[in-house]
Amino acid sequence: MADLNSLEELGGVVDAAPAAPVHVQKLDAQGRAYATGKRKDAIARVWIKPGSGKITVNGKDYTEYFARPVLQMILRQPIVLTERDGQFDIVATVVGGGLSGQAGAVRHGISKALTYYEPDLRAILKKNGFITRDSRVVERKKFGRAKARRSFQFSKR
Repeated sequence: MADLNSLEELGGVVDAAPAAPVHVQKLDAQGRAYATGKRKDAIARVWIKPGSGKITVNGKDYTEYFARPVLQMILRQPIVLTERDGQFDIVATVVGGGLSGQAGAVRHGISKALTYYEPDLRAILKKNGFITRDSRVVERKKFGRAKARRSFQFSKR
């Protein structure tokens, strides 16, 4: 009964809606923000820190690792959108999948790391869909079929 009495003493009006979550800066001991990005079968580990804008993927410059301009553009989208071009050094290690999935994974990781470094950027990145993990993966092959859905060629005779 003591608990009920203490509740009655508190009285007053209680807010029905909880407050919006407060996003705080998450940095490691070296002052870097770390995030993991995923796309298809690729997983990227991304660290960002203030710097000159150098982007390194698996020990190589990103233009060397992702030779196709489309993949380079995908990788740079969150940086360009938030107008932080040339302000952060980005180091990424990516494994699994193909180049397209890896570029998407690094983009996802950069987006998340930017929100950890500057929580105010979260709204614009979320609005453009960079924080959400793209859950589409390859459909598995079924037995009795050539691929996931394609049937074997039909022969009438």
